[in-house]
Amino acid sequence: MIPARYAASRFPAKLMQDLSGKPVIQRTFEAAVNTKLFDEVYVVTDSKIIFDTIINAGGKAIMSVKEHDCGSDRIAEAVQDMDVDIIVNVQGDEPFTDRESLAGVLNVFKEDTESEIDLASLMVRIKDQDEINDPNTVKVIVDNRNFALYFSRSPIPYPRDTTIEDIYYKHKGIYAFRKRALMDFQRLPMKPLEAKEKIEAIRYLEYGKKIKMVETKVSGIEIDTPEDLKKAQAAWK
Repeated sequence: MIPARYAASRFPAKLMQDLSGKPVIQRTFEAAVNTKLFDEVYVVTDSKIIFDTIINAGGKAIMSVKEHDCGSDRIAEAVQDMDVDIIVNVQGDEPFTDRESLAGVLNVFKEDTESEIDLASLMVRIKDQDEINDPNTVKVIVDNRNFALYFSRSPIPYPRDTTIEDIYYKHKGIYAFRKRALMDFQRLPMKPLEAKEKIEAIRYLEYGKKIKMVETKVSGIEIDTPEDLKKAQAAWK
């Protein structure tokens, strides 16, 4: 499932921007399909423009009936009547989505014999100080089993002791959910931490869900700003 809002706050209409001859959202859809990891791939959107773009390209799309604040809510509405076990959320602004990273997330559930894990997601190590300090880059810290402890737009951990090596991980916006966790998310109200940070993954933590993080070496380019689009266009060429 690829949630796709047209009116993104930081970069409106970013998903319809041209990326080497096709809109960003179409590139992302095709990248997800090309992994050949999924039974079905859908774009879930509130936009007739995005819906028509995917359908006209031969893809599958679902129009949201309700207004939604985040991708998890949008996907929950779309899958509520579907007979599925695991749902993967690929952000619409990630046209460089790769098979290896997605396979790593899915393998979490194959190895979860105790059904302990509610969600799995991706993280990539970052060293660039500008990226570490950038509030558009969501950081994550994990425990010794790589379960998420917290997500923040601020640099975490804070480098109080400068003798210890700084290790920072960026949270990549790809999730795999058990359906029950996703449906729980939809009915649970937003709490203050999520509202303050504007990071939907925090809601799962605030209600005791367990998120297993998988490290990937593939950073890719998420298109949050016009500058990101320029980087993506250069990389695609």
